[in-house]
Amino acid sequence: MKIYTRTGDDGFTSLSGGKRVPKDSARVNAYGSVDELISLIGLLRSFPETKKISDFLLGIQDMLMRCAAVISSDQGRNDYLIPDDTAVRMLEAAMDEMESALPPLDKFVLPGGNLIVSYCHIARCVCRRAERSVVGLGDTGKVSEISLKYLNRLSDYLFVLARKLSVDLDNEEIKWPF
Repeated sequence: MKIYTRTGDDGFTSLSGGKRVPKDSARVNAYGSVDELISLIGLLRSFPETKKISDFLLGIQDMLMRCAAVISSDQGRNDYLIPDDTAVRMLEAAMDEMESALPPLDKFVLPGGNLIVSYCHIARCVCRRAERSVVGLGDTGKVSEISLKYLNRLSDYLFVLARKLSVDLDNEEIKWPF
C-alpha cells in the first residue's frame, strides 16, 4: 500500500467514518494537536533520563492514540477506544509519587535549563493546546469527557515530570518572582 493517496490534495481529508472535511476544521486541528503530542512523548521516551518510565510514557502514547481515534471519528465509530478513568488515576498516582520528592511550589517556574526538562514543558504546552482544541469541539459535536479529563491531567503530569527531572538532574528551577 502506498502512503500517499492524493485524496487530500484538494485541502480536504476523511474522518474515520468517511465524512470529508476541510483540513483546517476544528476536528482535524484537535486530533492534529493530539498527534503532535504523541510525537513529543515519543521524543521524551528517547532520552536516557526517562528509561525507568519508558513503559509509562508508552502507555501515555497509547492513551493519546485512543483519544485521537475517538476525536477523528465523525459518527462515534471509535468509542470503544475511549480511555477509562483508570488512565487518569494512573497519571494522578505517578504525580503523587513524584511530588513526594519535590520541594513545595509557591511560584510559577520559568521553563528551561536542561534539554529534557524544556521538552517536558513544550509537551505540556502542546497538551494544553490539544485540550483547548478538544474543548472547542463541544460547539460542533460530541466530545469525550474522559479524553478531556485525560488531557487535563496529562498536562499536570508533564509539569510535575519536568520538575522531577530538574531535581534529579540538579537543574536549577528558576521561579518567576511575581
